Amino acid sequence: MKHHISAVVVACVLSLLIPGTASADANTIASAVADENRTDADRKRDERSKAAVILGLLDLGEGDAVIDVFGGGGYYSELLAGVVGAQGTVILQNNYGYGKWVEKYLQERYIDNQVGSIQVLRSEVDDMKLSPQSMDAALMVMSYHDLYYYNPEAGFERADVPNFFYQLHAALKPGGKLLIVDHAAADGSGHSKTQDIHRIDEAFAKHDIESNGFRFIKSSDALRHPDDDRTKNVFDKSIRGKTDRFILLFEKD
Repeated sequence: MKHHISAVVVACVLSLLIPGTASADANTIASAVADENRTDADRKRDERSKAAVILGLLDLGEGDAVIDVFGGGGYYSELLAGVVGAQGTVILQNNYGYGKWVEKYLQERYIDNQVGSIQVLRSEVDDMKLSPQSMDAALMVMSYHDLYYYNPEAGFERADVPNFFYQLHAALKPGGKLLIVDHAAADGSGHSKTQDIHRIDEAFAKHDIESNGFRFIKSSDALRHPDDDRTKNVFDKSIRGKTDRFILLFEKD
């Protein structure tokens, strides 16, 4: 059963969540969140993911192009399609490691039915298959750490991280945005916890991305959970969906 939400009500909430956001932008985001064609499962995720905050940070407009890197089942891709509109482009990209879990779902929802402006792309880290200066923004939600995760049997080969960011940088237009959301590891741990508990150190992430051609703009505390001691595996039932997460926004330098 679909749940109908007043776009006006959502816009009022957004005005509190995203200070300085113009009303027209808030209304566009509100409409995307309130779209009756979204699945019930995605709607249930909205509160814990603070999707409206993420969309607001990207500052996208109608007709823009954005890539959802390692986008999984398309939760953010579908919302982004509602923001950029029919004239915009959303690339829902997965590598083999992500894509194998959602292949049937993506086929049925996005390829066969052509939801919004979504283009499904399967590509690997060593060749993302992106056109130069074609994207206004990119986002990686709970997946940046997987650049440092090595599990060939699961589809995650050892990544050449600088080469990955070189490709992403080249695909963005001048001034293009890159948004990173990920599970926070203990301070000073770098990427050493990625393999065991799927977390990464925020300070390491910021330095890593800045060193690969991006300028840090700002962060958000919208997904902070101070009760998380950042030592548990993110799939642990006691913490899943409630991990301490950092949000970092960058711009193509």
